[in-house]
Amino acid sequence: MNTNKNLSKLERVPLRDAWKHEANDFTPWLADADNLNDLADALGLSELVLVASEHWVGDFKLDILCTDGDEQVIIENQIEKTNHSHLGQIIAYAAGVGAKKVIWVAESFRPEHAAALEFLNENTTDNLSFFAVEVELWRIGDSPLAPKFEVVVKPNDWVKAGRDQARAAANMTPTRQLQLKFWMALIEKLAASAPQIRPQQPRPRHWLNNSIGRAGFGLNITANTRDERLGVELWIPGADAKKHFANLSTQKKEIEGQLGFELDWQALPDALACRIATWYPNASIEDEGRWGEYLDWLTQRLVKMDKVLRPIVKALP
Repeated sequence: MNTNKNLSKLERVPLRDAWKHEANDFTPWLADADNLNDLADALGLSELVLVASEHWVGDFKLDILCTDGDEQVIIENQIEKTNHSHLGQIIAYAAGVGAKKVIWVAESFRPEHAAALEFLNENTTDNLSFFAVEVELWRIGDSPLAPKFEVVVKPNDWVKAGRDQARAAANMTPTRQLQLKFWMALIEKLAASAPQIRPQQPRPRHWLNNSIGRAGFGLNITANTRDERLGVELWIPGADAKKHFANLSTQKKEIEGQLGFELDWQALPDALACRIATWYPNASIEDEGRWGEYLDWLTQRLVKMDKVLRPIVKALP
């Protein structure tokens, strides 16, 4: 019994006290950018950026389609305990959009459904991941309701990463091995010095994908051994790339003024994409003795470009 009159009791509240209707209330709340970011934080993902809500997949509607800056992500949500029909839906939706990450959000998970997602994580391909997330609502006295994401199921990234690297190592050239090692060092550096920057899972290639908070854009990192240079670039692919590039170009002076350095503005007229980049020349990752220098430069440029470009990119029409 609480005998201290200055203390109150933390009380859990049913989800329907906040959201009466799943499609009309709960899905729009979850699709909000701030709430998707909170969900991404709970899952340890770099970011979740909304592509569409109530997205048609065949004759059915997927609750939320997102991207994590690299791959398609689907979210299916319930404001009640999980059921068999939603388990079938998430698999059908994942196949329909080619998703690599599947997130099932509910008030609570039946043990058999949590076990099913664990089974899928253990027995499907290493680049396909399933997550189960419970949403809790809490309040103290008459305070506003406070939501909390509780992860119930997630892939064992250490095991999957270990399998991936072991399989890949047999076929990797020395250059590919070096690229992967460099990206792992950069991720470790960012985790310590700039945890707000969270690139995608590294792969043995000359670039590392990183989100900037809007689908269709990436604040990516490159390490080109042939040209011996490092780069941080705003990569803009797709049918609207030229329009976005033109819009950004009108803000060139203001953007470079805020950054404190010039950028290389590449319209790429023959490509369905554009690039706005900063380069560190005469930098070969084959010289491991200079890695500390390289990692410091990349971290500083990533932090500055993310801070300046993120709100500008999000505000583009």
